[in-house]
Amino acid sequence: MKIIRFSVEGRNDPLWGVIEGDRVHVTGPPGGDRTGGSFPVALVRLLAPALPTKIVCVGRNYHGHIREMGNDSLPLPKEPGLFLKSPNTLAAPFSEIPYPHFTNELHYEGELAVVIGKRILPGTERPMDHVLGFTAGIDLTARDCQRQDLQWVRGKSADAFCPLGPWVETGIDPGDTVVRTFVNGALRQEGRTRDMIFPVPVILRSITDFMTLEAGDVVLTGTPEGVGELFPGDNVEVAIDGLGSPLVMTISGEGA
Repeated sequence: MKIIRFSVEGRNDPLWGVIEGDRVHVTGPPGGDRTGGSFPVALVRLLAPALPTKIVCVGRNYHGHIREMGNDSLPLPKEPGLFLKSPNTLAAPFSEIPYPHFTNELHYEGELAVVIGKRILPGTERPMDHVLGFTAGIDLTARDCQRQDLQWVRGKSADAFCPLGPWVETGIDPGDTVVRTFVNGALRQEGRTRDMIFPVPVILRSITDFMTLEAGDVVLTGTPEGVGELFPGDNVEVAIDGLGSPLVMTISGEGA
């Protein structure tokens, strides 16, 4: 099932729905009952398919990415390395994102994203039962700021630094799918989730050992090797096997 958040011309309030064929059927909250209304797919504008209170991210979760970041001499992590992106980073599919004025080294990181459907309290025995589904995410990173700053706030949490979408797919097996990133049509990243150091259930248990995940929260599960720089005019696509369509974004000229 493809769950979307969308808008239509003539309505100010965003809606939730599911895609079936060439129509979008309006629902209540994500995964909720249908209201009876529907729209042609061609008339809707896709929005980011989650409303997170926080975006929890995992670093160093693919062996190849550890090597390319120069950390291959260090022992493998014994537990997921977690950090946060703030909710202002969320960006819709097909967004045109200005190149930030404060960095000279903007990087893409394509990732499988987990969208939480029901609150997961610390100690929850089966956190995967609370997952709504999966989508594609891009962890945009100002790499020079990440290296230089005391904390990663500027490097990871600038406005629109987390494009997400195009929808939440409930039928993906997070333990056996493929993440691919294309820049201007060229394949730059390709990783199998079965090669993750920490699979999704372990990540969720690690997070909820100390933190409540709310409905709508997003977990980015790490990026495969092949991260690299972006420049104004670049087009980025992140495709997840089973998602159906890629997440697409474009980098425009320098922002304010």
